[in-house]
Parts: sequence; structure tokens; C-alpha cells
Amino acid sequence: MNRLYDFLRRHPTWVDGCWAFVLVFTSVFVMALPFEGGEYEGSEAGAVVALIGLGTVVMLRRRWPGQMLGLAILLGLFQLAVDVPPLPANFALLMIIFTVAARPERWASRLGLLTSVAAPVLSTVRWPAPEEQSLAGMIISCAFLTVAFCLAWVLGDSLRTRRAYYAELEQRAARLELERETQARMAVAAERARIARELHDVVAHNVSVMVVQADGAAYVLDSAPEQTLNALRTISGTGRQALAEMRRLLGVLRTEDSSVSAQDYVPQPGVEQLSELVDQVRDTGLPVDFRISGTPRPLPSGVELTAYRIVQEALTNTRKHGGPDAGATVALEYGGDALTVLAEDDGRGAQQELYEGRGADGQGHGLIGMRERVGMVNGLLVAGPRPGGGFRISATLPLNGGQ
Repeated sequence: MNRLYDFLRRHPTWVDGCWAFVLVFTSVFVMALPFEGGEYEGSEAGAVVALIGLGTVVMLRRRWPGQMLGLAILLGLFQLAVDVPPLPANFALLMIIFTVAARPERWASRLGLLTSVAAPVLSTVRWPAPEEQSLAGMIISCAFLTVAFCLAWVLGDSLRTRRAYYAELEQRAARLELERETQARMAVAAERARIARELHDVVAHNVSVMVVQADGAAYVLDSAPEQTLNALRTISGTGRQALAEMRRLLGVLRTEDSSVSAQDYVPQPGVEQLSELVDQVRDTGLPVDFRISGTPRPLPSGVELTAYRIVQEALTNTRKHGGPDAGATVALEYGGDALTVLAEDDGRGAQQELYEGRGADGQGHGLIGMRERVGMVNGLLVAGPRPGGGFRISATLPLNGGQ
């Protein structure tokens, strides 16, 4: 049964062709019945033309609904002109009215509604009822036909509305699915960017400390063995710290729990750890002046992490680009609604292409990460050469946007 149903759905023209055959055969049978005059009262030649045309309307109504409605109207006018009384095949007009009302083309639907009202009236006027039927009976008969035609149009229009509603639901479901996929891709991209920033901060800072200590140890290896031993201890401790933080970061990539983020693995330093960071940088030989102004108070975690990473990246850049005699200044200012972070040095400063975008050599990731971090807390970052030499980084972090 299901196969038959599927076959009929795939071949609607065959189904309509069968209906057309039934209507034409029934009409021929009716014409062959004996009448009072002994033969069919209408034009037989006109009836043949009308039957062929109406059968065509039924068979092709789904393929070309608008054209078949026009053909049905022309055939109805043809029947009026050559005196072909209504036959069972005229049921095709009901079918085509239903079909055009169920389609989205509104002009055809409106024309079908107009035909639903006009056809019964014209038929009643052209072929009035027998003399024994009263005027009231004629009016009731005409009204009954009009209701039948209008009901066919209403059913078709209801089907069109239901189809449009289901189509809208399907489109909405498709849009929601697309939005979910887009949000998932955005979440993955954001997480990858966060991991990249954290990896850069961890690797760049710790490896920079290790390189400076290794260079110092090589320089005083023969003259100051004790300093060499201290430098090697610093290298060892910094390396272990970097490995520990990288293991926590890489754990995010290995886990299958989508609810776990980088923040669940990576230690989240804040402004309280800046003193330790400054001391660590001082141990590498870079003089750092660290100042805090205003009244320290608890800060949103996002602001604390951003402030720490800005200072860390700034001091790392000073060691890379400042030169051997550079000195750095780090200042935190607690304001009423924002935390201002200032990090500057009096060294050579970075090349322009390294802080204006990524640069042709692919570097500049640190300042890009700074801008992303500051943007995440709705802050403002200004980075560039300092008047008189050196480099300055200033960040204003609003305290109400870092949660």
C-alpha cells in the first residue's frame, strides 16, 4: 500500500488523468441517456470540444494551474455561447479553483474566487430551471452552487496557508540549526584564540627569562660560579613553571568535556602577582620601577588577568627590543570606575611594523593579544613609541565590564 501511495505521489499527472477519464466517461454516459426530445438537448459537437478541454484541465491542473484556470474559464464561456448545458465534466472547474487557491500565486487565486461567484450565476441565468420551479427555488439552487464553488476555494486557500506555515517552520528550524552551528564554530574559534593568547604569554615570558639567565650564566661561568649556579636554578624553575602551565593548557585540547574551558586549567594571575612578576624580571637584570596609586580593591577576574598579561607582555617586549641599558616603569592607578595600566621603557623601542599589526615577518602576536584582551573587557589600549625614546603601553580597563 505504501508503495502504491509513493507511486501516486511521484506521478500526479497520471492520477489526474484517471480523474479526467472518469469525468469524461460519466459525461458521455449522461449524454447518451434518453431525454424528453429523444436526444441530447445541447450541441453535441460543442459538448465534445468541452469534454476534451475539461479533461485536459483536470489532467494538467497541477503542472500549469494558472493556464488551466484560464482554459476552464474559456470553456465555460464557450458552453454559454454554443448552448452546452452543464455536464459532470464541469466538475473540473471546482477542481481547478481548488488547485489555484492552494498555490502561492495570488492573482490566480483571486481569479478563481471571482470565477466561483460568477459561474453559478451565469449558469442559472443561461439555463433556467423548469417552469414548475419557483423563483425562490432558483435562487436557493444558485446559492447552493455558489457555496459549493466558494467552499472549494476556501479549502484550497486553507491548504496554501498550512503549506506556507509548515514551510516557514522548516525555514526557521534550518535557520536555528545554522545559527547553532555558527555559534559553535565561533565558540571554538574564541577558545582557540584564548588558548593561543595564553600559550603566547606563557611561552614568551618564561622562555625570555630563561634566555636572559642562560646568556648571563654563560658570561660569568668562569668568573662567578655562584652566580652561574643561581642562574641555572632560575632557568630550571622557570622551565618547570612553563611546562606546568603548558600542560594545563594542552589539557583543554585533550578533554572531551565541552563545558571545560581554558580558564579551568590555566592559572589565573592577577594584580597581586605583579610584584612577583616584577621581581622575576628584575632578577634577569632589567631594572623595573613598580608603582601603585589609588586605593587597591577587589577587581573583576577578567580585568585582573588582563592587567597582569599586559604588564607581562610589556616587560617581555622590553627585554627583547629595549637594548642592554633599558629600564622599565610599571604603574597601576585605581580610579573610580576604571583601572589604568601603564608600562613603558626608555630603550630603543620596537620597530613600527611590530606594533602596527602583525608585521611582514609574522611577529607582533603579543600586541595583537593585548588588543583582544582589552577588547574583551571593553577597555582601551594605546601602544606606540614614547616621546624621547622607548616604548609605552597604556590600557584603561573599566571595572564594570570585566565580569
